[in-house]
Amino acid sequence: MAVTAATCVVLGLGLIGGAVTGSWLTGDDADGPGSPGAFTAAGELWHGVPVDRLFPPTVRGDGAGPGGSDRTWTRIAVAPDTGCKDAFDPLLRQALAPVGCLRLLRATYVDATRSHVTTVGLLFTKADAAGMTSLKARFRKEGLDRRTDLLPLPYAAKGTDAEGFGKNQRASWTLSVLTDAPAVVYAVSGFADGRTVAGPQPAADAMKPDSTTAAAQAGLGHEAKGLADRVERGLRKTVTSTTEKPS
Repeated sequence: MAVTAATCVVLGLGLIGGAVTGSWLTGDDADGPGSPGAFTAAGELWHGVPVDRLFPPTVRGDGAGPGGSDRTWTRIAVAPDTGCKDAFDPLLRQALAPVGCLRLLRATYVDATRSHVTTVGLLFTKADAAGMTSLKARFRKEGLDRRTDLLPLPYAAKGTDAEGFGKNQRASWTLSVLTDAPAVVYAVSGFADGRTVAGPQPAADAMKPDSTTAAAQAGLGHEAKGLADRVERGLRKTVTSTTEKPS
């Protein structure tokens, strides 16, 4: 019932003008990317297009794995859209509080070998462009996206490969604060067998060729980064395809 309800959640595009959205994606409008109109349009995305457009049942990650190997992820659960109270560790929730939480959408995927699970999330905030820019600057300056006490929580749906994917199973993660849209994109990955990971590692570090941690050796940094990147790209592509005017 919950998954069905979540699948019906839509990302709203009905009031968004094609020219404004195009400027957000391509920068070829007179206002340019990040203009007030484009930012406002991006913030409307959570109530008009089916959630499958944001979190496709299958995601291809050509070249997204270690050494440029290909990846394929299959969606195994979609969380009901919620607030942010139970989605982040307390300190991360506090760090994100200045931009507010308008809507949170999450889905969990498994890789082709069914050995890795990854929860990917899209947080739509209540902030204006200045607020998002300020938050991004703070995350960069203070390294908040690299601290192991500021991690997103997995969505561990019962009866799936991610059922054992809890706080102690988080192995790698990535988080990106957008400034051309009121949104935060993140992903957190772990092992599907439910093993505990003593030291989670940021995806940027786990993806380094010389990294020898369990997360790095298993490619879990690539899992988190690859899925987060493709969800962000999908968000932008959805805006373009939905608002594009016929020629």
